[in-house]
Amino acid sequence: MTKTWNNKAWFFVLPVLALVAFNALIPLMTVVNYSVQESFGGNVFFFEGTKWYSQVLNSERFRAALGRQLIFTFTILAIEVPLGVLIALCMPRRGVWVSVCLVLMALPLLIPWNVVGAIWNIFALPDLGLLGRVLNGIGFDYNFTRQAGDAWFTLIVMDVWHWTSLVVLLAYAGLISIPDAYYQAAKIDGASRWAVFRHIQLPKMKRVLTIAILLRFMDSFMIYTEPFVLTGGGPGNSTTVLSIDLVKIALGQFDLGQAAAMSIIYFLIVLVFSWVFYTVMMRNEGEGQS
Repeated sequence: MTKTWNNKAWFFVLPVLALVAFNALIPLMTVVNYSVQESFGGNVFFFEGTKWYSQVLNSERFRAALGRQLIFTFTILAIEVPLGVLIALCMPRRGVWVSVCLVLMALPLLIPWNVVGAIWNIFALPDLGLLGRVLNGIGFDYNFTRQAGDAWFTLIVMDVWHWTSLVVLLAYAGLISIPDAYYQAAKIDGASRWAVFRHIQLPKMKRVLTIAILLRFMDSFMIYTEPFVLTGGGPGNSTTVLSIDLVKIALGQFDLGQAAAMSIIYFLIVLVFSWVFYTVMMRNEGEGQS
């Protein structure tokens, strides 16, 4: 018997493919087109090849922005992931307080990014904000609008406040999925609290933590709105991460070729790191199923 294939289902997929092409592929191809050309007024273009890519990669400005981006990303990952796991471990597993804790954890995630930046901008003002007045009142010379260290401190604290909840919710989902039989066996064996965490809870959370790290890496590496509203990339260029520097080149200088090449390099950096995290995640899943 020959099997008859029904291809009518593809008609339901075509609208999705068209939407993806319009929202992703066409803009991406446009950026690629600009990245290999020099543009002038009146839609006059000259092919430049890899000139803009070479200029971006050899630019001290790009390397400095990339360095600041990497410092920011890995700093918040080093803080948010352990802190999120710790908070998830302290949350109740049963009772009415479960719903209360979950709602409280979800609240920061519901606030729009530009509002988060505006809230912390007002909150951290050295003369008017509560945080600024308290820090200055106890003896710290705090002014995030003038001092680079204070700007970095405020930016990191703001991101930790905003996004640690995501790690908490994912880690909590991994914890509640662990069967009670594991805890009962550990209690019978007299396992310590640390042994339970190391040999039961942490291995069972490995997949969700990989997802959390992947999501937080992508979000933090593409962050723009919060630092732009909070510091504008200042003082000076001390908090100018890749996204802010890219907007300055594209809209401030209107250097479309260089901005397009930087966008492609930016995209490839995020893609490579995401691929590495995805590979690790799939490897962990394969080990869990074996």
